[in-house]
Amino acid sequence: MSYQTTKTINLNTHIKGQGFPILCLHGHPGSGSSMSVFTNHLSKRFQTFAPDLRGYGKSRFQGNFDMEDHLDDLERLLEQYKIEKCLVLGWSLGGILAMEMALRSPERVTGLILVATAAKPYGNHPPISWQDNLFTAIAGIINLIKPGWRWNINTFGKRSLFRYLIQKHTPQAYRYIANDAVSAYLQTSAGATRALMQAIRSGYDKTSEIQNIHCPSLVLVGAEDRHITANSSLETSRNLKYCQSHCYQNTAHLLPWEIPDLILADIDSWLVKHPQATCQPN
Repeated sequence: MSYQTTKTINLNTHIKGQGFPILCLHGHPGSGSSMSVFTNHLSKRFQTFAPDLRGYGKSRFQGNFDMEDHLDDLERLLEQYKIEKCLVLGWSLGGILAMEMALRSPERVTGLILVATAAKPYGNHPPISWQDNLFTAIAGIINLIKPGWRWNINTFGKRSLFRYLIQKHTPQAYRYIANDAVSAYLQTSAGATRALMQAIRSGYDKTSEIQNIHCPSLVLVGAEDRHITANSSLETSRNLKYCQSHCYQNTAHLLPWEIPDLILADIDSWLVKHPQATCQPN
């Protein structure tokens, strides 16, 4: 089923810093604020734009829509802020949209940083039991009240669905979950979920198309990712012409919250090696 929407919407956008623009696109469920692990660091040298996508965060939208509408909204955002060229960093769903933007407007996208994502996303998440949901609810509520509490992590967190999202059950990772994940989850609309599920059910696969992307790319992969498997992410990296990839052991889908210092250091190193991604002279 395809839904016809007639207009773009203004996206609530978190803007930080000054300099060359970096567009930071969140996953599902998520919001622009959940990209703070990247924007707090990158905005020291660049200007970061982290929108709440349609149906997420404060970008309210009533009703159904297609994934294509996200791209139209993002095109409008670039026009709104007079962004002629930008680097696009995308996490999960955001990475899929980043590749779509590079295919749609190659003259605008100077580089891609793709985190826990794939052109043909495949997951191997085990079935979810009632105990999983119960322990996740308990762990999440306690973590909101006392973020990163080791007792909660050991007693409930490691027995909850968090065990498929992270492998390093550190207080730091749980603080990110408390600060940036829970509110984003609660603000995600049913229409946004339907749009994503519709794309997945239709057999979304842009593996062959991404071979036409010519900007430099960086793919960051959690080796134990069950939501978008490491193999599907690495297949994407092999089909991108100018791509470097890193696969991090003992991490999963939320790897930027598990090993933020290492992720950011590898991004910084890649940016130094690819100055054209931020339109810097060689």
